[in-house]
Amino acid sequence: MGHSRADKAKTHERIVRLAAKRFREKGLDGIGIADLMNEAGLTVGGFYKHFGSRDELVAEAIASALGGWKRKVEAAAVGGPAVTYESLIDAYLSESHRDNRAGGCPVGSLAGEIARSGNRARMLVNQEVQESIKLLTNFLRKRYAAGDVKARWRAILTYSALVGAITLSRAVWDKRLSRDILKTVARLLKS
Repeated sequence: MGHSRADKAKTHERIVRLAAKRFREKGLDGIGIADLMNEAGLTVGGFYKHFGSRDELVAEAIASALGGWKRKVEAAAVGGPAVTYESLIDAYLSESHRDNRAGGCPVGSLAGEIARSGNRARMLVNQEVQESIKLLTNFLRKRYAAGDVKARWRAILTYSALVGAITLSRAVWDKRLSRDILKTVARLLKS
């Protein structure tokens, strides 16, 4: 007896969600297909019923993990917590985000690896970065009388500083230095 399309779709989504977590946690090369499928309770042979290649899974996993800020803005629009430039910075540069690689921003966890990844994954990240810069630009436009150009420059600087700071804060061994990186960058971006 075969599986229904709905069952196959649920299994596919479960594999993608698990891969998105493990890739952010361990890196794109940190977990093999066999280990990932085993953790999902499936066989390696089953992988090819869902994906044409590892690159296809990587792209789907990254796509599923992107859009965190967009989801926050959408939630705010229907009565969720307000989203501000400052709240995005505080959440991104928090110790909880630093310590939650598996559930955090895939750009902050995987930027160096994505740069060496397939074109589809890079295009998805490109789109995410553009959307994030646009969101930040909209927040910053109110601060800069000089208009869109300065706001966009500051948005690019902000996004780059966020990704760089979270990456460095995870890379250093000294927790005090890690906290100092997060707090200093947050303070400077909000000033």
